[in-house]
Amino acid sequence: MRAHLARVDAVIVQAVIAGALSFSHLHDLAAAAGQAGWKAWAYPVSVDLLLVAAWRRMRQSQRAGQAAGGPRLWFLIALAASLGANVATAGLLDLDDVPAWLRVTVAGWPAVAFFGGTLLAHAPHIQEEPSKPAASTTDAEPEPRPAPPVAVEVPDRDALPAPLTVPEPVAAPVAASTPAPAQAVALPPALVDRVRALADEHRSTTGHPADPDTVRARLGLPPSMTASVAAHL
Repeated sequence: MRAHLARVDAVIVQAVIAGALSFSHLHDLAAAAGQAGWKAWAYPVSVDLLLVAAWRRMRQSQRAGQAAGGPRLWFLIALAASLGANVATAGLLDLDDVPAWLRVTVAGWPAVAFFGGTLLAHAPHIQEEPSKPAASTTDAEPEPRPAPPVAVEVPDRDALPAPLTVPEPVAAPVAASTPAPAQAVALPPALVDRVRALADEHRSTTGHPADPDTVRARLGLPPSMTASVAAHL
């Protein structure tokens, strides 16, 4: 952790020193080209801001996989302005007698910087996607894949066999209860003789055998005696 902080501190210190030197060279060149007062201090700020903005836009385009030709062009222009000022103030150029073309270039820089900054600021916004952590091949378990759906054939309703109908059981007719025939009761001999006499009389009169009910009725016997009367006819 301390080694990392030491590297970061060294980079920051180096960047501050380089930025201060470049800032000073740009200020001296602008002042030598006729830009006095606050104007000479504004030129280094303009060059450095254009350089940083172009670099940031170029990196965003590269991360998004898009073309970065425009931001790269403005980055090279700002870098050439910064390097040119550093080289010009190294003794290769007489700052007391600046050529006319350099005065024109310095005077026209604000318009160029404004145009480039406007293009970079109004370019389509590129949204950086967060980098996804690489999945570990040893710890990660493969996710189970769902089984493919199985097509189930639905049989046609008309093709299905007709359901079997179970006939309902038919109730057997209940036979009407018939009264048990009355058992014949033994008649006294005198009553037997009377029954036979009435039967003979009925046969001689009508020519047909006598009916047991008729004989019983003539004798004045109850209906239960019909079987007994019939047994003696």
